[in-house]
Amino acid sequence: MDLLNTLVDKGLRRELPTREEALAVLATSDDDLLDVVAAAGKVRRQWFGRRVKLNYLVNLKSGLCPEDCSYCSQRLGSTAGILKYTWLKPDEASQAAAAGLAGGAKRVCLVASGRGPTDRDVDRVSDTIKAIKDQNEGVEVCACLGLLSDGQAERLREAGADAYNHNLNTSESTYGDITTTHTYADRVETVQKAHAAGLSACSGLIAGMGESDEDLVDVVYSLRELDPDSVPVNFLIPFEGTPLAKEWNLTPQRCLRILAMVRFVCPDVEVRIAGGREVHLRSMQPLALHLANSIFLGDYLTSEGQAGKADLEMIADAGFEVEGAHQVTLPEHRAAAGGGCGSHESAGCESQESAGCGSHEGGSVCGTAAAAPGATEARTDLVAVRRRGAGTDLAPNA
Repeated sequence: MDLLNTLVDKGLRRELPTREEALAVLATSDDDLLDVVAAAGKVRRQWFGRRVKLNYLVNLKSGLCPEDCSYCSQRLGSTAGILKYTWLKPDEASQAAAAGLAGGAKRVCLVASGRGPTDRDVDRVSDTIKAIKDQNEGVEVCACLGLLSDGQAERLREAGADAYNHNLNTSESTYGDITTTHTYADRVETVQKAHAAGLSACSGLIAGMGESDEDLVDVVYSLRELDPDSVPVNFLIPFEGTPLAKEWNLTPQRCLRILAMVRFVCPDVEVRIAGGREVHLRSMQPLALHLANSIFLGDYLTSEGQAGKADLEMIADAGFEVEGAHQVTLPEHRAAAGGGCGSHESAGCESQESAGCGSHEGGSVCGTAAAAPGATEARTDLVAVRRRGAGTDLAPNA
């Protein structure tokens, strides 16, 4: 296909595709799916080889969130039967992190539900970062605490944080449909604060609510403008007890096309398959490794993931290798720039699971767009609430 040849050439040059080209990727047929994966795979291998970075989530504070994000199991008014607990102590969080690191993770993502941290919360997280780093040489730590106030990003950086996650989730035009307690602009501002403080910015999206192709392209283009180093791609986990519990609009094929589109638009950033991969990609997960160079190992925040051992076997069987602790994730031109700045010729540095309820691993826009073609019956058997690991007396999955 001429389209795919063009996109590969642009991806190898880090050139931004046109919106029409990005939309065309999402509109490709299932007959062309393997060609799309192969093309995007060339771009992925150019910048990241066959390495897969492993990340591990530690949910520092679960549930009881005052925000009303429609997709979230921790939202205000949620009746999902998730674990609910207040802040883990630094040594408890460090023990939880150790399980993921022992399984091969090189980055620990510390997440807390809520609108954003108080200064006391930043102190708590700072102590936790220190505890993890004192016990694990070379580990990367990413914080995800919601909306940041002035000076908090700098304090996290001083405490040893390497990155900050804050997802945009969906397009600006549809953002008001998923929450009323904060705005899209609030999210953008927090990403910019993290970036300006010298933290590696991590910001991504959520797919799966029947949002239009235009919405998906809009949010990915907005992410490219913000220039994060990593872009997590979440797929809605429709928890019972949330407003979007009955929304099952994704197929494995659509998930792969979304990941391919993200890779073409953001060719040289860490694209991470985040929440919902087991639920929606299912047996097609190995193909997604040709598009993304990063995954979460084991469980998520409030849901159970694939067994950590199965993750490692999947990576090896697909012909990929786990990225080592001393390997640099980003391509040389991004790493040399200290992260995002300067990596996109048309983007620049405008100084990120998300703002307010930044801790959520899956969700999407509450819209009226048609369901994805070929949408399947609900697979509620694939959604399992986390009952082990952080906040419990049971061993974590890593």
